Amino acid sequence: MAGHFELVDAPDGGYRIRMLDGAGDLMAISVTFPTKRAAVAGIAKTREIAGTGLIRDRSTDGQPPLKSPLARSVRRTPGAATRGTSFSGAALPAGKRTRAHR
Repeated sequence: MAGHFELVDAPDGGYRIRMLDGAGDLMAISVTFPTKRAAVAGIAKTREIAGTGLIRDRSTDGQPPLKSPLARSVRRTPGAATRGTSFSGAALPAGKRTRAHR
């Protein structure tokens, strides 16, 4: 079940965004935006980051980060712009270039 964003008044003026999961539980709350237009732009940026952003574990508990089935990592090798690469970063043979789906 998909979650949603809520645009709410910030206590100190301006607007905040709340991100809730499908059950209605609070997942995140944003910084204060000065205008509704800025808050909506913040939602667009959040969607972009959530869909493509990598996980950076900056915790200090000494535990290794958990592997997520949704996490992916794309490594680039030198020269990757001129030849096809797989998701692991390994070079593909000439003529086996990958195509971006649109």
